Amino acid sequence: MQRIAVIGAGIAGLGSAMALAAPDREILVIERDAAPPADLEATFESWDRKGVTQLRHSHVFLGRLFSLIRDRHPRLLQMLLASGVRELDFEVGLPAPLRGSYKKVPGDENLSILFSRRTTLEHVMRDYVRSLPGVKFISETLVRGLLIEHGEPLRVAGLVIERESGAREDLSTDIVVDASGRNTLCTDWLRENGCVIDEEESPAGILYFTRHYRLRDHQDEPPRDGTPGAGDLGYIKFGVFPADNRHFSITLAVPEIEFALRTSIVRPETFDAICAKIPGCARWTNPARAEPVTKVFAMGNLKNIWKRWVRDGEPEVLGFFAVGDAALRTNPLYGRGCSSAVMHAHILADVLAATSDPTARAMEFEKRTWRELHPFWEALRKQDLSAIRRAKNEQNPNYKPRLKARLIKSFADDAITPASRGDIKVFRALMPAFHMLEKPGRFLLRPGIMARVFWVWAQPKSRKAHLYPPKLGPDRGEMLRQLGLKGAPA
Repeated sequence: MQRIAVIGAGIAGLGSAMALAAPDREILVIERDAAPPADLEATFESWDRKGVTQLRHSHVFLGRLFSLIRDRHPRLLQMLLASGVRELDFEVGLPAPLRGSYKKVPGDENLSILFSRRTTLEHVMRDYVRSLPGVKFISETLVRGLLIEHGEPLRVAGLVIERESGAREDLSTDIVVDASGRNTLCTDWLRENGCVIDEEESPAGILYFTRHYRLRDHQDEPPRDGTPGAGDLGYIKFGVFPADNRHFSITLAVPEIEFALRTSIVRPETFDAICAKIPGCARWTNPARAEPVTKVFAMGNLKNIWKRWVRDGEPEVLGFFAVGDAALRTNPLYGRGCSSAVMHAHILADVLAATSDPTARAMEFEKRTWRELHPFWEALRKQDLSAIRRAKNEQNPNYKPRLKARLIKSFADDAITPASRGDIKVFRALMPAFHMLEKPGRFLLRPGIMARVFWVWAQPKSRKAHLYPPKLGPDRGEMLRQLGLKGAPA
């Protein structure tokens, strides 16, 4: 039996266990927290997960992960849907101008999103993983170090674990999978033993705030009439996330430089007041429709991080693989974390199945991770840097964009947006990259699609006025004035 230890039982850890489970393997999932309560609602209300900062923030599974679960783990998909997890398919997400003429084509079935509270996702995934051959959860157990065999390169041969009783023991393994998240200690332990792990870091530039709500009895979700449920106002970003069992959440992302806004938004009355001024949120949080069921959860220290485990063409460590946030992090605002983590775990499973050579495994895992995940990481990193610049400009009443900036903004606002809202072929071409099914920007290489976009760009605004989305919300000065916050223009 091959023994694999998975550090962490979050989405990355559960994804690793379900990807790696096999009759000839023993999968030990080691987690610091207690197992969740049996009931889904009790899990949401009381499960204490000290190691999962984002447990009660908004989550989605994008099309790439939806398709992976559907094709490789169909029973899990059935369990998720039976527990109230929501599938919103491609047709539901169509812009209002396209809905009347939509006809399904092959490929649309992969463009679904699964919406749910994170606690529900984890609860159901745990039940599924626990039923797989060879999987065992070791709860309320801390990982205190790595068992390392020194050589060129180092080899990880197991873990030092500490049980709930305080007793420590060495756990020998064939492979260690680090799925312990953004606060992993494994990178530090390896560096202390001589590993050179290069790390690229770039700021996300925001703080993240989420509050959960429940629809009142006899109330339904707002109609999908084209009012944007997500958007960027420059000084704040917003998103509405439908969830399971009549729940939903609102996430507001505030630039770090918006000091007055980010320090006041943690107050529930301020959070709800902001939502009331954004049409896409207000229709959901209207007190007649829904009631809040949690406080405002905050998350900071958000960065884009990419770690490299191969240096000068040679692996730095054998028998050890970091997946998910332990290896690469992106801004959670874009909803790529869960999908990337489970994809990463299945990349590892495919690599282990392809070769038994430890060096070849390390090299191929690095290669495939770079090829399949780095393009998305890089695109989001650049997107964050652009958003940071925009947030800074929002605070400068005298800012005047240069010609290049005006052209880029016009291409986004007056070409891409109306074209995607009025042309099903353009909209369909944009979605695979959003769902991580193809590399970002690939649609730009399709002459037919770009011809349609440029044709829309060339039209006067009066002819395409019906293709622009409604105004997302008040400008910065108006919002700050209505909230009575400092920094509002006189």
